[in-house]
Amino acid sequence: MSVKPLFCVALLAAGCSTPAPPPSFTASLTSPTDVVLTWPDDGAGHRVEYANDPAGPWTTLRFLPAHTTSYHHPDLIPETPFYYREQPFTGPVSTELHEVTSGDTVTFTWADRTSDEAGYLLEIRRPGAPDFDPVEVTDPDATTCALSVLPGEEGSAYRLRTLHYGPLSPVVHQTTGKER
Repeated sequence: MSVKPLFCVALLAAGCSTPAPPPSFTASLTSPTDVVLTWPDDGAGHRVEYANDPAGPWTTLRFLPAHTTSYHHPDLIPETPFYYREQPFTGPVSTELHEVTSGDTVTFTWADRTSDEAGYLLEIRRPGAPDFDPVEVTDPDATTCALSVLPGEEGSAYRLRTLHYGPLSPVVHQTTGKER
C-alpha cells in the first residue's frame, strides 16, 4: 500500500494546490508610454500583433527571429488601451531562392513546393550581423518578392522560409499612463 495517494488526498482536503504556472505571454509598462512584451524561448520565431480593442482589428508589429523572447513597443499614445497577442512561426529554409539586382531593388523568385503554407518569410543577414532577421512576408502561393536595398544592406545574404503558424497566445492588455 502506498502512502502517496493518502498524502495527496490530505493536501487537497486542506485546500493546498500546486501554484499556477506564470503566464507565458506578458505585457508590462516600463514607462507611462512604453510596453515590453515577454514570452518564454520555445525555439520558434514570433509574430507580435496589437489592437486598441480586444476584438481587433489586429496590426502586426514585427516578425521576430527564433530565440527572441521580448519586444519593446515604445512611445505609445498616453492613456490608451493596447491589446497584444503573439503567434509562433516555424518553417524550413529553402535553398532555391533566386535573386536579381537592378539598381537599389532586389527581386527574388522561388518555386512554390507546398500546398499548406501560410506564406513565405524572406530573411536578411546584413553585413557583419550574426543572424538573419525577418524582412518581408508574402501571401500563400507567392513565388516572387521585391525589396529596396537600404544603405548598409549592400552585400547582405538572404534566405526564404516557408511559413507555418502555431496557435495564437491569449490576449494581454496594458493601458498607457499620463505623459510626463
